Amino acid sequence: MIERNTLKYTLACMIYGTIGLLLQYVNASSEFVVLCRGTIGSLFIMLVLFIKKEKIDLVSVKKNLKYLIASGVCLGLNWVFLFAGYKRALAITSLVNYTAPIMVVVITSLISKEKLNKIVIAFIATSFIGVVLISGIFNNTGIDVYCLVCGFAAALAFVGLVLLNRKFKDIKPLDKTVIQLAFSALTVLPYVIINNGFPKSLDSVSILIIAVLGIVHTGIAYILYFSSVGVLPVQKVAILGYIEPALTVMIGILILNEDASIFSVLGAVLIILSAVCSEITKK
Repeated sequence: MIERNTLKYTLACMIYGTIGLLLQYVNASSEFVVLCRGTIGSLFIMLVLFIKKEKIDLVSVKKNLKYLIASGVCLGLNWVFLFAGYKRALAITSLVNYTAPIMVVVITSLISKEKLNKIVIAFIATSFIGVVLISGIFNNTGIDVYCLVCGFAAALAFVGLVLLNRKFKDIKPLDKTVIQLAFSALTVLPYVIINNGFPKSLDSVSILIIAVLGIVHTGIAYILYFSSVGVLPVQKVAILGYIEPALTVMIGILILNEDASIFSVLGAVLIILSAVCSEITKK
């Protein structure tokens, strides 16, 4: 039986993997959708707390405030840079962004001297090769420096988010998540304003999808994510995190009828096998 935190983290990654599909049917800028995700997600979690008749522990929030603010900013910056790069070239931006788990493993080992399992490192490398294959980079005729910078900046922001989540002490997952999402929305807001990202009108389908993205893909998914990522080994976080791009590619092939090359199929297989084999190795 899969360990509970592993299951929660895996489910969160699978939810994230369907975001690309839903975005195809939204007639609004990507940065506006990002802003709505943070805002709606934060409000949804506050509603969950209200229904459960729980109050935010202000003492714990104050104790961890600097980490809450910093991690919320990292989350918002990850969204800003990621979506900025996606506007130019999805493949390159995605490839560079998904070097983040590997960065986490390396940086964590340097900072905390955490012992790394060589077999797990091999699985991480295999997963990264899978991402390279599914990115479509072999079909590109040139490299976009702008997208490389955006992807790398997004990856660094994500690394900061993961490492800061390991700093929290004595704070409930829901309390932590609602504050982080609120600060992520505040971080994204200037980006939306500067880029005139507010839509003049929204159709009913877009409104519904944005609501789903905010509630399911942000509120619920982030509860699952943040309540598990801080307690799981960084190696496992790195490996299972690649489920998201693998699922995104499969949705593109099977549902959106995107071109499926032998590289993309092989890459998806490598990513999924790495995640499964890492769990078997642990057993």
